[in-house]
Amino acid sequence: MMVAGAIGGALYALIPAVCKVRFGASEILTSLMLVYIAELFLDYLVRGPWRDPNGFNFPTTAEFDPVATVPTLIEGSRLHLGAVIALIVVMLATVMLGRTIMGFEIRVVGAAPRAARFGGFDSNRLVIVTFLISGALAGLAGIIEVAGPIGHLQPGISPGYGFTAIIVAFLGRLNPIGILIAGLFLALTFIGGEQAQITLKVPLDLTKVFQGILLFYVLACDSLILYRIRLITSRSGVPAQGTA
Repeated sequence: MMVAGAIGGALYALIPAVCKVRFGASEILTSLMLVYIAELFLDYLVRGPWRDPNGFNFPTTAEFDPVATVPTLIEGSRLHLGAVIALIVVMLATVMLGRTIMGFEIRVVGAAPRAARFGGFDSNRLVIVTFLISGALAGLAGIIEVAGPIGHLQPGISPGYGFTAIIVAFLGRLNPIGILIAGLFLALTFIGGEQAQITLKVPLDLTKVFQGILLFYVLACDSLILYRIRLITSRSGVPAQGTA
């Protein structure tokens, strides 16, 4: 199941990769739009051919057999083997990006595409390889989520992890260890938002607003680090137009 999930994720991520390489389409926009296609296709499956015949007409599949679920690490808790796999993936990504030639090429192509072309790097090949690896990891995370806490397929298995991943990547400064820390921090906002909805009766959307504010703060910090706002005065002492 985990191998099939990784292969499915890699093949699905190949679509925006080909669009990027062949047509120059924005990989962010195409990836986000493909999220809705995947959600609607999943909705069709759980309401149609894969619906549990004994599920009282609810749009879910049958519960997974115990041998097809992710084992828990602590009895009575929701901590399962997926946490260990996540740590292993973070360590492997850190080694690959920091200690291998492919990791160096990926960082150069992402930071300075023109310099990568002058250096003779095959940017198209790196885009496809990066998307295949990323898609495989996303598919692996998805099957672990389904076979772990949920235990069956249903509409809306993700409360927006894909969109939150953009914020996590920016907060983690595109570093695997930083992304792990940022992911744990954002997880607290999810859990805290659900708890606040129950105890304080606040809307759950307030959590998403808070996450969006975090992203704006990070982008603002980047802008203020790269640029300085100065007021230039004319000889007569009248302030001229501000420049950055």
